[in-house]
Amino acid sequence: MPGAATVSTEHGTVRLQTVAEGLEHPWAIAFLPDGRLLVTERPGRLRIVAADGRLSAPVAGVPAVYAEGQGGLLDIALDPRFADNRLIYFSFAEAGTGGAGTSVGRGRLIHDAAGADRLEAVTVIFRQQPKVRGGLHFGSRLVFDRDGRLFVTLGERYQRERAQRPDEHLGKLVRINADGTVPADNPFVNRPGTLPEIYSLGHRNVQAATLHPVTGRLWTIEHGARGGDEINTPEAGKNYGWPIITYGVDYSGARIGEGTAREGLEQPLWYWDPSIAPSGAAFYAGAPFPAWHGNLFVGALKSRLLVRLELNGTKVVHEERLLADLQERIRDVRAGPDGLLYLATDSPRGRILRLEPHGPGND
Repeated sequence: MPGAATVSTEHGTVRLQTVAEGLEHPWAIAFLPDGRLLVTERPGRLRIVAADGRLSAPVAGVPAVYAEGQGGLLDIALDPRFADNRLIYFSFAEAGTGGAGTSVGRGRLIHDAAGADRLEAVTVIFRQQPKVRGGLHFGSRLVFDRDGRLFVTLGERYQRERAQRPDEHLGKLVRINADGTVPADNPFVNRPGTLPEIYSLGHRNVQAATLHPVTGRLWTIEHGARGGDEINTPEAGKNYGWPIITYGVDYSGARIGEGTAREGLEQPLWYWDPSIAPSGAAFYAGAPFPAWHGNLFVGALKSRLLVRLELNGTKVVHEERLLADLQERIRDVRAGPDGLLYLATDSPRGRILRLEPHGPGND
């Protein structure tokens, strides 16, 4: 396995291990029960990483993706009943009439007699509507809640005013059943002029989403423009303000919207100004790092680091910035079943990294 480095933190030193390398813009990680990792590559490949770091050939069966700009093969998640049904879910940018949009597919992961892995019975269970031109702001994270419903985060495709349109999926958080149907208790079911998949609206480009390990509540983190990256805990039917309110300004320095607050629009739990460009997030609840228990870890693309947030309920009370010397764009952050933290670095020669305790047996 490739080498390791020692990293200083406020709670002592930790070990940063390279698990796998040579990945082209890896976007997301998922953990298989047998200890292997599923990794998506944005150009459209799904790989499996063995325990010794070896990469599989691309898994057959992944549909064609729109690999332009920020588009491509994006997030991946195992079905909550994966041990029984072998289903995996993946989000991807899909071309079609009018341009492209974020879609969600699912398929059964099969390991055949020849030792190869492939997806079978692949179907698209959700398509963002409408498709529009351009290669920016696809989202997208996939998170199953404790009831087995699937949250899908959707960017506004860099067409900001559409985040407020209830008859479109752009700039929305949607919630669907595992087969793509609409849950009967979604907030806008049977409301004329509103798409029933929508759970909350007024989002810019959510590229981080995770469930709180104690409350089971969804936390999301979205990109601002030049400032205004937001942490939210979206509630059914609520409006999170983009682009009417924001704590950032446009890339030109121009003002966006009306300011930072308006009645009826939700405030973020936390925001960054200037922007760190957040992507990927995970709560830590493992045993190897007891000082980090309950902390939220967030990857940063622009700032090229990993952020550790200490919380008191839903209030951020302390921030530590880690791995700045690494100078890597952190695309995904996952808490592994082994209690360790895994990261994906976004580059043409991307890596999967793991944070481990630094001590006897780990040198």
